[in-house]
Amino acid sequence: MAYTLRPMPTWPHGETKPRRAAQFKSPSRRDGDRWIPGRRIPWDQTLVELEYEVDALGGRDIVIGVGLSEYDIRQDGAPRANARPYSHPGVEISFESRYGRLTYATDVFTDWRDNVRAVAKGLEALRAVERWGVAKRGQQYAGFALLTAGPGWAELGRELVKQHGGITEALRATHPDTGGAQASARDFAAVMAFRKAADA
Repeated sequence: MAYTLRPMPTWPHGETKPRRAAQFKSPSRRDGDRWIPGRRIPWDQTLVELEYEVDALGGRDIVIGVGLSEYDIRQDGAPRANARPYSHPGVEISFESRYGRLTYATDVFTDWRDNVRAVAKGLEALRAVERWGVAKRGQQYAGFALLTAGPGWAELGRELVKQHGGITEALRATHPDTGGAQASARDFAAVMAFRKAADA
């Protein structure tokens, strides 16, 4: 199943404080007389589990909003090996399903990949609610159909262009070399993304 990573420069939901490190690891195992500690769950395994849960809902078109820059996302849509959150570790995952478009978001963990895994585990738990007969018609998904996706880079850039009165003015005001103390690389990247989208 295909998925798309989408840069999400700002976190539109309530920020979790403090965030914590996740404990998602493979089980420890015994090798002769010694114990081998569990290892971090690989990104590929997290994706397989997420896709399985989305597929169980008749899902398609997975969009994963992350706090990465466009540079951190390869042309094939996968994250670069050294991708690091640009502004926040939160993720917002949305997809079409038999219950409509569903959106799940969390920033509880310090690593964005762990937050993707948290959503996959949450979907697994919601599926169990139906499996055990507690919900029979997908009521547990109703609230998640009401969430809306947060703004992307281009949308943040549009807001900055509006605030500064034009693309040229916004580029000047946000550029680290010309914008003074209020300038930020994040805002400059957002204005550039808006200009690129406007020219397309």
